[in-house]
Amino acid sequence: MAIAIAGAGIGGLCAGLCLARAGHRVEIFERAPALREIGAGIQITPNGAAVLERLGLGAALDAISIRAHAVQPTDGTSGRAIARFPLDRGSHPYRFLHRAALIELLAKAAQASGARVTTGRCVVGADPDAGILAFDTGHPAQADLIVAADGLRSVLRPLVAQPEAAQFTGQVAWRTVLGGIEADADAEARIWMLPNRHVVTYPLPGNRLNLVAVREQLDWAPEGWDHAEDPAQLRAVFADAAPELRRMLERVEELRLWGLFRHPVPTRWHKGRVTLLGDAAHPTLPFLAQGANLAIEDGWVLARALEASPDLDAALDLFAATRGPRVRRAIAAAQANARNYHLSGPARRIAHAGLGAIGRLAPDRFTARMAWLHAHDVTCEMPAA
Repeated sequence: MAIAIAGAGIGGLCAGLCLARAGHRVEIFERAPALREIGAGIQITPNGAAVLERLGLGAALDAISIRAHAVQPTDGTSGRAIARFPLDRGSHPYRFLHRAALIELLAKAAQASGARVTTGRCVVGADPDAGILAFDTGHPAQADLIVAADGLRSVLRPLVAQPEAAQFTGQVAWRTVLGGIEADADAEARIWMLPNRHVVTYPLPGNRLNLVAVREQLDWAPEGWDHAEDPAQLRAVFADAAPELRRMLERVEELRLWGLFRHPVPTRWHKGRVTLLGDAAHPTLPFLAQGANLAIEDGWVLARALEASPDLDAALDLFAATRGPRVRRAIAAAQANARNYHLSGPARRIAHAGLGAIGRLAPDRFTARMAWLHAHDVTCEMPAA
């Protein structure tokens, strides 16, 4: 088929790679003038790694990432390590890397497999029945299938799903990358937990550190990724944090702020020749590091669903039916993590004591409870034809 993909993010590029490998004629349209360095660090968990390695990208992924060894929940007020849970005992590695490096890797792999990537084309709409993708300038594109991988603010999602208002979670987040940080030999992700707030830090290649901070507040920030914030605001929010964490925050020079919103996952993911994928279908909160990983899984499953049935409607129904229950469970788990990180009072002391006991007596139990997510391999669930 001729397949047009709206969006050259992680989901769009991985879908383009999988679909091109399956023999389809794929063109990926990106609104930005170039695939430039944007975003910050991401975590590729074993479920995402399973797809990338099956696509032959394991060695290339290792070259641009750090293999994670453990996650360390930390009392953010005292700096005391509560526990340490291993991340390196599964069948696929857990990795830390910069989003831009993964975008570059996927773009090169997709193009090498025959997909075309066209930048500077801003999608403004589509005709699901005719398979026509419209842009702000220039001629429209004709396709047998249009994949809406245009993210959280998808232009194409309203064509497929009933518009529903996003719900503000009562939380805002800051994201930044610090340079000049000596690489941590232990390669740990640290979760600094404070009442009503938390910070996640982990190393990135090039002696950098990714830092994401979240706090609860009643008023909401505009939804999106690109809102400049004064670093003094972040430091004020964490003024009572442990000295080590405060020293990190003192080094922050540039900062972005965004509001966190819940979006309903539609029951139907396609209409006519348009199907949703990645954040356009199921945006998730950043408390399980699954946005990119679920989108990577989507690309593989979409290609396999199209192989499973010559009827497009049946294939796209299979895609949504296969992905729907899993992404809904992941979104619910991410929302639960947000609550657990922000406990206060007696509940906080009890939870920290429980984590410490698990860390001492059964450290593998912590990661085993997430095996349904991280150990799942969609390439085994739906093998290539």
